[in-house]
This record gives sequence, structure tokens and C-alpha cells, in this order.
Amino acid sequence: MRGRLGVASAAVAVLLLAGCTGARPEPSPTTTSSSPATPSASFVFATPAAPANLDPALTRDVESTRVTRQVMEGLVTADPNTGEPRPSLAQSWTTSADGRTWTFALRPGVLFHDGTAFTAAAVCANFQRWYTMPVSLRSDRASLGFQNVFGAYSDQPDQSLYRGCSTQGTTRVTLTLNDQFPTLLKALSAPAFAIASPASLTSKRADQLTERRGDRFVSGFGQHPVGTGPYRFVSWRGNDVVLASFDRYWGERGQIASLTFRTIREPLQRLAALRAGTVDGFDGVTREAFAPLAQAGDQIVQRDPYSVAYLGINQDFGPLSDPKVRQAIAYAIDKPTLVKNYFVDGTEIANQFVPPRLAVTSDTVQRYDTDVARAKQLLSASSYRGQAIPFAYPRTVALPYLQAPEKVYAEVARQLTAVGLNIKPVPIAWADGYADSVVTGSGYGLHLLGLTGTYRDPDNFLGPLFGAPSPEFGYRNAQVFSKIDRARTLPDGADRTAAYRNIADQISSDLPAVPLAFPVSALALSPRVSSYPVSSTYDEVFNAVRLG
Repeated sequence: MRGRLGVASAAVAVLLLAGCTGARPEPSPTTTSSSPATPSASFVFATPAAPANLDPALTRDVESTRVTRQVMEGLVTADPNTGEPRPSLAQSWTTSADGRTWTFALRPGVLFHDGTAFTAAAVCANFQRWYTMPVSLRSDRASLGFQNVFGAYSDQPDQSLYRGCSTQGTTRVTLTLNDQFPTLLKALSAPAFAIASPASLTSKRADQLTERRGDRFVSGFGQHPVGTGPYRFVSWRGNDVVLASFDRYWGERGQIASLTFRTIREPLQRLAALRAGTVDGFDGVTREAFAPLAQAGDQIVQRDPYSVAYLGINQDFGPLSDPKVRQAIAYAIDKPTLVKNYFVDGTEIANQFVPPRLAVTSDTVQRYDTDVARAKQLLSASSYRGQAIPFAYPRTVALPYLQAPEKVYAEVARQLTAVGLNIKPVPIAWADGYADSVVTGSGYGLHLLGLTGTYRDPDNFLGPLFGAPSPEFGYRNAQVFSKIDRARTLPDGADRTAAYRNIADQISSDLPAVPLAFPVSALALSPRVSSYPVSSTYDEVFNAVRLG
């Protein structure tokens, strides 16, 4: 168990142990249990932010995929303890000797929520949709799942890992790749590869952003997803997304009949709602909330660190193209103070971007331990002449990798100002499209962001962040891009580990961003919850929740 509490009841300690050590696997949707055959309970779960889009192919934020994981399923899922692939819509699979052909035997008799049948043709229709994604849908969205895994779309076939999809009857499907990719199965467990009803993709104009949701446009499918999961979509009104148990689900339906995800942005309001009994649990437990929760004997579940928080540096912004300025920024930051004051206990300081649990940590990365004098010397010897540096940070949100972003910003800005940098604050509400704004390079010099892994592999972190030219960082090191492309094709072993360590070393020298922390995230639950399927990748499906 990575986290610790200053004051905790025995019940809290037991739940933390069960949730964090991996000693006791939670029931999966494919297992049987003593839960009733027909769900009857209502359950309300409070989230710190609203979903951006309920089409998992077009979003990467946790709050969107938290919902879509209930509604849609992929060919494979991941073991909650090991991260290894497990059957889901595919019951089994084989691969060719050259690793370029994968054949899946599909689960028969599965229905989409619209009543249409799940078949091999449906799988190929989804892959074809992802491969031919219109430029208009990918031009303003960095790091979409298909691009991260397969590299490119149909307009750049020579650069894409994806070659094609073919069917053999209704229950066998074959994916063909242009190169070997040993971690394909792990990647396919990510929410971006959930299989949607082809009929609904067409009827709800999935590839046309025509309907307004808050400050942005989404498709009809993005407001009403249709999959094969244990819950079907009911409504999305105001702060509530409502789902209902699907009565023709192929697996275990669990105990919850009505599931509501309710957006409550303020941490203390989420806590008050739990105490009042209007919600059954909430995510985004902040450091300040731990003590009152523990003292009251509330259940707190921590996830093992599988996120990285970082300070992004846009090298396209004036003086930040100077390596000495980026180094001065890195030496100015006091990471121990940040972690101690603004992150949940158990959070680890980060000196590279891949979480330690993946066992590819490099011992030879360039470290930037706090050194104010050196930061000032570097800045004095650089091209920096006091220009204002816009520093963007998110407001009114608690993120898995930044539970208190406004406080982290204030401390980092103070540290940077102390060494002589002229920092211009740019606060942006998360709900106003903060993430899209910074990852598409909107003229900010610095920004706070992070990445939560969706499957357990180093490429899941290095690929989206540094695997291609990025407007977020203005980073264009072709050698690093080539090394990442090569590393992902290597089988597990010493060569692959050495490749990722070498990449970490080079990124630490280039400094496109400063890694800050591998944060612990936590959620609180009411006494009626006896078991919750905690996952470091947020693969938490509520038909596996057990109620006392």
C-alpha cells in the first residue's frame, strides 16, 4: 500500500489494503457471485468534473471514459491486478509468427443496446471508422487513442501501423498490421477502442460535430453512446449523466439498476453530499479532505500511482526555445515542497515520465534537484531578457494527477518568480476546454497538465507525450520520435527496457516538460458499499460494485 493516513479507522485501513496491494482481485463482469440476478439498487457517484464527450474515440479525459466504460466494451479488458489482457467481447485470440496478424474469436449472442447484434462486421466497422477519422475531428484533439497506438490514419497509410480488418463469418475477425506490435492486446483494453453500435454511429452522425454541449460541439453519438456494456445510456442533463442496467447484458449485471454520475466541482461540496447521503461515493479526494474523512470512519480507497503530473514547456514560445531557460525552470522547482503540501500522501516525486511500476526507470536521467543559485546563473547566461511568460493552469477542478491545480500553480509560479522569471498567470476553467487549449499549443509558454495511463505499458505514456511533433511542447526531436517508434515494436525483455531508459535520458536532457509527481488518487465511499473495483487505470465498472 503506497498511501498512508495520519488518523484512520480499522475499516479504512482494511479497505485501503484490499484496494491498493492487489492481494484480492475484485469480481469481474464475467464472473458469478451471490448478487441478485435482477439489479434493484440506485447509486449516485460524484465526480469533480463533467465529461467532455461520451464518444471514447474522441476524448482522453478520465470523466468521459469513466462513463463510457460502463456503456461500451472492447475486445479485451485488463486484469485489475496485473494489467494483463483478459477476454471481453473477444473470448480468445491468436497471432501469427511474424506478429502482424491477430485473429479474435468473438463472444456469440451479444447485443448492442439498440438491439442490433454484435458481430465481426461491427468490429471492422469500428476499426474502419477510427482509421478514416475525418481531419476535422482530429485536427484540434491531440493524442487520440487510435493515433497514439497506430501512428497515423488512412491519409498516411505508409506511416500507420494499421493495415486492415477482415471477417470470417460472424464471430471471427482478423486485424492485420504493417509491423509487429507486441503490446497490441494491452492497448486494445484502453477505452478508446470500445466497440460502438455501427447502426448508432450512423444514425447519430458520430463523425459530425453538430450539437452543442457546454462550450463545445459534439456529435449525437457523443451525447448518447450505444455499446454492449452492463449499462445503457439514459440521459445527460445538467450535472447528471444517468445510466440504467441493460437487461440483455451478456455478463453479470451486478446490483445497481440505476447509476448516476453527478458533477460536483468543489471538494467540500462533494464531502457534504456524501455526509448528507445524496451521493454514495465521490472521486477527487483532496489532501485537505483526508483527515475529516478518516476521523469520521468513512471509507477511503486509494489507487496506486499510474499518472504523471508535469509542467509543460512550449519551445515555440520565444525564450523557452533556449535550453538554458528550460534548465533554469527545472532547477527552480521545489518538487518535495509541492508533493508534501498539495498531493495525497504516498505520491512520489517524478524525475521522468514513466511510472516506476512499469520497471523501465532510468538511473541516468538528468536530475534537476532544486538549486536556486544554479537556476539564476543559467537564466543570467541565457537569452532571456525579462519577457512575460504566460503560464496557463486549470481552475475549478480536481484532476487525478492534480487534485489542487490552483495551489500547485501558485507555488510553482512563486518559485519561478524567485529566480527571476516574469510569470503572467492565465487561469482557464477546466470546463471551458482547458486541456484542448494547452495541448493544441494556444500560445502559452508554460502550463500544468498530466496524463493518466489507460493500459500498462511505457508506450502509453511516452507515445502520446513525445512520440510525434507536438504543438503542446513545440518539441521536434526526430531522433526521439524514431526511438519511441522502435521501442514499441520490441518484445518484453532487456532490449526493450534499455530502449525506454535511453529515451528517458534524452527527454530529460531536452526538457520539453518537467515531470513533477506520480500522484496517488483517492475516492470516498458510503458505508453501504462493501466492495469497489479500484483500478489504477480507472477501469472501474460499476456492475462489480458490491453493496452491503
